[in-house]
Amino acid sequence: MSLDYETLRVIWWLFIVVLMIGFALTDGFDLGIAILLPFVGQSDIQRRVIINSIGPTWDGNQVWFVAAGGALFAAWPLVYAAAFSGLYVALLLSLFALFFRPLGFDYRGKIDDPRWRNLWDWGLFAGGLVPASIFGIAFGNLLLGLPFHFDSALRSYYTGSFWALFSPFSVLAGIVSVALMLMHGGVYLQIKTEGDIAARSKKVVIVAAIILMAAFALAGLLVAFGIDGYRVVSIPGYDASPNPLAKIVEKAPGAWMDNYSVYPKLWMVPAAVFVGATLTILLSAFNRVGIAFITSGIAVAGVIATASFSMFPFIMPSSSNLNSSLTVWDASSSYTTLSIMFWVTVIFLPIVIMYTAWVYRVLRGKVTEEDIRRNDHSVY
Repeated sequence: MSLDYETLRVIWWLFIVVLMIGFALTDGFDLGIAILLPFVGQSDIQRRVIINSIGPTWDGNQVWFVAAGGALFAAWPLVYAAAFSGLYVALLLSLFALFFRPLGFDYRGKIDDPRWRNLWDWGLFAGGLVPASIFGIAFGNLLLGLPFHFDSALRSYYTGSFWALFSPFSVLAGIVSVALMLMHGGVYLQIKTEGDIAARSKKVVIVAAIILMAAFALAGLLVAFGIDGYRVVSIPGYDASPNPLAKIVEKAPGAWMDNYSVYPKLWMVPAAVFVGATLTILLSAFNRVGIAFITSGIAVAGVIATASFSMFPFIMPSSSNLNSSLTVWDASSSYTTLSIMFWVTVIFLPIVIMYTAWVYRVLRGKVTEEDIRRNDHSVY
C-alpha cells in the first residue's frame, strides 16, 4: 500500500496526538498522584502505599513522553527545533522537576527520619505539579501563538521570554491540565488503595472534576470570543515540499472555531470532556472505580483532542511573524522519512500498547498497609 504525501502528513499528525494522549492517560495519573502525595497520605505508611501504587509502572509510563519527543523530532524537525529552542527554559524546568520522581522513590526510604522523608515527599509533589502545569501552559501558548520566526535560510529565532509564557489564558490552560491530572490520579488511587486513602481520593476526584469542567468551559469561551486564532489564507499545496515561508496566514477573532463550523461532528470531542468528567464524579462516588477510570480517560483524551482539532492544521503558530507559523503541510520531514516511520509505527505501536496492557494486568490489585509492612525492605 502506497500513501501520498498529504495523507502521510495527516497520519503523522494523528500519531503525535495519539502519543500525547497515551502519555496523559498513563504518566498523567502518576503526575496527579505525586501532587496528591503530601495531602492524601497522612502518615508515612500511607505515603508509602501511595508511592508503591505507581512504583512498578511509572518508568514505563514515561516512555510515552520520550516516544512523543522522538516522533516530533523525526516527523516535524522544524517544530522540534523551534519549540525546544524557544521553550528551552520551560522544558528544562519540567525535566529537572521530573528528576525528583526516581530520586524521591529511591532515596526517600534511605534514612528513617520524618524530616528527610517529608522533604522528598514535597520533592515528589513538585515533580508532579511543575510538569503538569507547564504542559498545560505550553498548550495555552500554542493557542495564543509564540513569538518566533524563520529567516530565508529557515533558521529559527525566538524573541519571547520565559515569564511572558505566563499570560492569564495560558495559566488557565495550566489549571485545566493540573485539574485533569488530579482527577485521573485520584481515580487511580481509588483503584489501587483502600480505607482512608481511597476515601480522600474520592473527594479529590469530585473537586478536581468540577474545577476541570469550569476551567475548560471558560477556556473554550475565551478561544471562541476572547483571543484571536490563526487561519491559512493560501498555501502552495498540501503535498508541496516543506517551506513554512511559502504560505500566507492571517490572525482573526474566532479563527480557532473554523474546523467546528466546517465539521459540526467535532463538537462531540469537547462534549466528551464534560460527559467524561461528570460520569467520573458519579462513578467514583458510587465506587465503580474501574469504569470511572475509563470515563476519566475519555475526559483526558477529549481535552487534548479538542486543542489539537481546534488548531489543525497549525502545529506551532507564530505571533510575531504570521507566515512563519508551522503547519501540518509545511513543517514535516520528507516523504521517504514519513513513509518509513509510518510502517515502523504501525508494527511497533500495537506491540507497545499490548505490552503495557499486559503489565497492568499482571500488576493488578490493591496496595495495602499490610503489604508494605510485610515487604518492608523490598518496596519503596
